Amino acid sequence: MQIVFLVSACVSILAVFLICVFLFANGVPAITKIGVFKFLFGTTWRPSNGIYGIFPMIVGSIYVTAGAIVIGVPIGIMTALYLAMFCPPKAYSFVKPAIELLAGIPSVVYGFFGMVMIVPMIRDTLGGNGNSMLAASILLGIMILPTIINVSESAIRAVPDFYYEGGRALGASHERTAFTVMLPAAKSGVLAAVILGIGRAIGETMAVIMVAGNQARMPKGLLAGVRTMTANIVIEMGYAAELHREALIGTAVVLFVFILIINMSFSVINRKSLS
Repeated sequence: MQIVFLVSACVSILAVFLICVFLFANGVPAITKIGVFKFLFGTTWRPSNGIYGIFPMIVGSIYVTAGAIVIGVPIGIMTALYLAMFCPPKAYSFVKPAIELLAGIPSVVYGFFGMVMIVPMIRDTLGGNGNSMLAASILLGIMILPTIINVSESAIRAVPDFYYEGGRALGASHERTAFTVMLPAAKSGVLAAVILGIGRAIGETMAVIMVAGNQARMPKGLLAGVRTMTANIVIEMGYAAELHREALIGTAVVLFVFILIINMSFSVINRKSLS
């Protein structure tokens, strides 16, 4: 069994290594050929004219992910605290399976829900055509909820019981103990949940394509269309060739570096919180 586990670990490491080699071997030369500054900070994406500026997609990805965090993180953490500290057993037996079911819904179904519910609601109440940054942020905020809720709940439940007992012994109410003792004690796990949620949001493709408007230009507001890096890759990869295809792989390299920066930032924050 030791050999089986070792082989499994090596396969995982090898898979990550091969992904890195493929991305950087195919994407970095294109970025160098186009020009690093022109590629990263160019505001125009016109492959037919040989112009490859992905800055609008970078900004769009950041804005959409930030909107999803603002919507999904508070709701997810509060729901996890409710399930771990306040939820009655009968309600838990209903709410928990519903959240797990939410995690299993395919992205295209989320996208269809966004098209028939969120987009018309925004169009009727706020104006515009509905396909917008706001619609994508709301949809992604919903999609990251299961990840944040499940990981945060596990982190809160992993806090030793004497933390809660000590808070109650000092005269704090159940609610005060939950918010000021149990939740801070689970900070490391909650941060991990948030990072996983950010990774899910920034890497989501299909649902964003269906509601974001997919306009390869600088975002002009919450109600304007936007295109993310993942959407740009999926939309154009089917017919891209030569430098165009390599530029899309270069976009994937930038996205990969974004994920690495997020994970490294979490590691630094987590290390500081433990020290």
